[in-house]
Amino acid sequence: MATVRLAVIYYSTYGTNHQMAEVAAEAAREGGAEVRLLRVRETAPEGVVAGQDAWRAQAEKTRDIPVVGNEDMEWANAYLFSAPTRYGVSASQLRAFIDTLGPLWAEGKLANKAVSAMTSAANPHGGQETTLIGLYTTMMHWGAVIVAPGYTDPVIYASGGNPYGTSAVAGQVTDAVKASIRHQTRRLVGVAAKLAGESLAESAA
Repeated sequence: MATVRLAVIYYSTYGTNHQMAEVAAEAAREGGAEVRLLRVRETAPEGVVAGQDAWRAQAEKTRDIPVVGNEDMEWANAYLFSAPTRYGVSASQLRAFIDTLGPLWAEGKLANKAVSAMTSAANPHGGQETTLIGLYTTMMHWGAVIVAPGYTDPVIYASGGNPYGTSAVAGQVTDAVKASIRHQTRRLVGVAAKLAGESLAESAA
């Protein structure tokens, strides 16, 4: 089987998406993938972060996790993004990072790679689905291969029934949510392996 190099890329203000990303990274490693767990650079002013205890604590807790860069995007042949929703779209910190990827996109270096996404919101109807659909719209422009979980396993129903990607209520990464994350990640790794295998076959032809 071709090697899957998965970049698990997250932004997390208070820890929910960090926790979700950790679960995904572990599942991917168990599935045989090479994994880089990466955080998106914080763009909020330091004074704002420092002024909120929970935000500051999360920043300090994860300061040793590498910040994602273009080299990571080139290295990976699969991506899993996780970020909270803000007013029905993904957090601006993640969007700011995505906006730096123009040169890679122009060179076709984001195309034909498997991608999936997860999110969280303050309540079950806080924009989770629109956040994921918005991310996937961007990834269509990349030419990436979107690997949504759909309803391919009963765990999707148990965790809330979001076919676009695992979504959680902030601060509630339950066992059901974790099961959905694991399924979504295994599905992504499986599709990425097939894509990587086809790429190798084409190169050898």
